[in-house]
Amino acid sequence: MIYVLPSPLGPVLLKFSSRGLASLEFLAVDVPLSGNLPESWPVFIQETVAALAAYFAGAGSSFSSLPLDMRGTPFQLRVWQELQTVPCGHTLSYQDLAAGLGKPRACRAVGQALKANPIPVIIPCHRIIAQDGSLGGYRPGVARKRWLLEHEQQMWVDNP
Repeated sequence: MIYVLPSPLGPVLLKFSSRGLASLEFLAVDVPLSGNLPESWPVFIQETVAALAAYFAGAGSSFSSLPLDMRGTPFQLRVWQELQTVPCGHTLSYQDLAAGLGKPRACRAVGQALKANPIPVIIPCHRIIAQDGSLGGYRPGVARKRWLLEHEQQMWVDNP
């Protein structure tokens, strides 16, 4: 099932499997939004859309209970699991994330796992920055990464 959600960063394409959210992609062009969710769709889809809408509206949101259908290598899955422990409004360096995985020399591998993240925002790869404090890369674009970090910092300040 596919749903297109409006966001301040442009339309967000959500793809769901029967197990959960499988991908989240910022679209580069405007496309028609999906409108109301069909009542026949599973509750977890409605909860995911509501959580993302609340997040983008600045109301804060916890994504921890949402079912995700993450598919990747064992290392990627470990990185993505670890990412989910980085609190909203906070950042870590690639090196800190690698060290937290018990692989302090795996910064590049961590970066590649972040690049392959199919569910950005919910799996918050935007919270990982370079050791010198620069933003580093972000597949959906560095401008979106900056916006997400500023947005989360504001939410965190307003709702610690």
